[in-house]
Amino acid sequence: MKVKRIVANIQAKRVADAEHFYQRILGLDVVMDHGWIATYGTDGEMQVQVSFASQGGSGTPTPDLSIEVDDVDAAYEGMKAAAFHIEYGPTNEPWGVRRFYVRDPFGKLINILAHL
Repeated sequence: MKVKRIVANIQAKRVADAEHFYQRILGLDVVMDHGWIATYGTDGEMQVQVSFASQGGSGTPTPDLSIEVDDVDAAYEGMKAAAFHIEYGPTNEPWGVRRFYVRDPFGKLINILAHL
């Protein structure tokens, strides 16, 4: 047996509220939409990963999701312009990533990062 994919499922009263944050700002595609569930993603190959943490590093809380992007500063500017609440950063961390924390429309703490 081999794990092929891991999908994070986030409880949402209004599934459509994900569109602005995940599609318009982060640029993900809608890969499935049944009304009661919408899945955002890309057609690119991604690694299967799941992390377990006692904290988020640098004394931060553990984020609900980590999303790697190609341009952290562009993502930060997009989130700021859309008035999403930035909780940390952006900052360069000693383990080689630049990142910031933002709350998504559902209150989830999202770690947006790029490797330096």
